[in-house]
Amino acid sequence: MFLVNRPVLLFLATVIVLWASGRIGAAFRSRMTLPESARADFGIVLGAILTLLGLIIGFTFSMATTRYDQRKNLEEEEANAIGTEYVRVDFLAAGDAARLKDLLRQYTKLRVQFYNANYGAELDRINVETEKMQDQLWTITGQAAKVQPTPLAALASSGMNDVLNSQGYTQAAWWNRIPTAAWCLLFVIAILASSLLGYGSTGKWTLLSLVMPLAIGISFFLISDIDSPRGGVIHVRAVNIEALDHALNGH
Repeated sequence: MFLVNRPVLLFLATVIVLWASGRIGAAFRSRMTLPESARADFGIVLGAILTLLGLIIGFTFSMATTRYDQRKNLEEEEANAIGTEYVRVDFLAAGDAARLKDLLRQYTKLRVQFYNANYGAELDRINVETEKMQDQLWTITGQAAKVQPTPLAALASSGMNDVLNSQGYTQAAWWNRIPTAAWCLLFVIAILASSLLGYGSTGKWTLLSLVMPLAIGISFFLISDIDSPRGGVIHVRAVNIEALDHALNGH
């Protein structure tokens, strides 16, 4: 997953590997020339490989965009859940409501940090603090509901449950990535296609040898960039949660 989380490195590695595969195919052609009688069959095989590669790239791109849209939708739902619960805690006792509102403001800031963090120790720290904050939120809400067992208190408890669940759904969506097996299949088929192109090329191996590796490398870069929540340049920004954070602080 190292390269998949770093689209630029994946692009460079793809171009280099596919270019080398094409060179190997061209070198193999110079040692064993394809008979004219087999040219038609070779063209069928090459066309089938390229078609298969295009279909798999399109399918993988569809998987990446679906997951990206899911992460965006869940970010909006999480902001709505926090904002709704911030209002519902007023159904509890005044002291508990004040404590919960303060914790929800801190919790919202943590969620903004989660969306903006990179992989590493900072993200681990945010996840640990988020778990602690969730425990405090649920403990205070549960105790307040026990002291004041009314339908309104139950509504506040249900809202807090939605807040905690929305974070879990978001985390699951960020872990839901394109399978490693799919990436391996993409690379294998791309290497085969590039090798066959090199073998079937006529004349000298010129700058045209970079066209196929660059095209596939750009495709892989785009797929990994959309699929990676924290790597690359295309990210799911916490637009709704940031707006909620400003609103709560202003409130």
